[in-house]
Amino acid sequence: MAPYLSDLSHRNDPERLQQLTSHLLLQTGTPDNWGQSRITVPTSFGLARAGSSIPYELDTDKVTRLNSANIYLLSYSTLWEALGIKDIAFRIEVRTLFDLSISPTSDSTQGGQTTYTFDVTTEKTGMPVPTNLTGYVVIGTYSNKTSSSTSSSGVGTVSVSIPNSINGTALLIVFARAKANSQLVAFNAYAFGHQSPTPISSGSFTSLNPLNHVLNASLLYPSVVISNAQLFTFSYSFGLDLKAQGVQTQEYYVPSLLDASPVIMALTGYNGSTSFAEWVSYPQLPLKVGVDFENTEGTMITQSYVVTIGSAMYEAIVTLGGTV
Repeated sequence: MAPYLSDLSHRNDPERLQQLTSHLLLQTGTPDNWGQSRITVPTSFGLARAGSSIPYELDTDKVTRLNSANIYLLSYSTLWEALGIKDIAFRIEVRTLFDLSISPTSDSTQGGQTTYTFDVTTEKTGMPVPTNLTGYVVIGTYSNKTSSSTSSSGVGTVSVSIPNSINGTALLIVFARAKANSQLVAFNAYAFGHQSPTPISSGSFTSLNPLNHVLNASLLYPSVVISNAQLFTFSYSFGLDLKAQGVQTQEYYVPSLLDASPVIMALTGYNGSTSFAEWVSYPQLPLKVGVDFENTEGTMITQSYVVTIGSAMYEAIVTLGGTV
């Protein structure tokens, strides 16, 4: 970093800013494992995974600690201090390389169960992305898996069936893996009522915070009871083992998996008579942290990178400019 710190006569040089954008993604920061600890604050800022031989491989926990929804997040001011260049402001966005949307289309009841059908669209800035789909439906302690695909137009359907012997808030989780490259995976989730009212928005009953392969679930009311905790990827699903339990908090082990896929963890339960199903992704995406450069004057540069996090590929967008 010495050339950037000392040569302030070219503080708005586009080449300097371009090199700095890649620096944030290629360096680990100090300490090199600062993302794993809930309390560690880096003395220098970088998002690369320690020990990686792959350029632009980011650390899952470092990325997760940039998300404002995570209780272990690092504030922008803390990150700016760790960057150590006082004349530079920045913004970092990390997201999937294409988008996945879910829309309910129909439901029908037959033979003691109800089948729900959803349209799934996969696209990148309006252009279709043909994908293979894996869908999971979760309600209470019940879950089921289905497979489908989107066509060359980026549109497909997912159908899931739920026994009518149960009722409450159901959660549909969908992963889409690009047919052109198995490392490109998008995800989304959709909550709906099965023989019950429309569910309250996610995050109303628990605060879910993954870090260092542990999921911390803070229960927002004393009456909240967790009935099931599960993990899902494109290829796998299984229950989470309880690590620790306290007053209005539970922690679960999150295993490391080789699947090129983000991880989604879903918790179902009750708050009194109200059922819920809430979820969080790991790495916790999408995220945006930093300065809004919309009305900023002077030199500014935005660079988009394809990065790897846990064997799957994502898009990282870094914007740098003069301090505002």
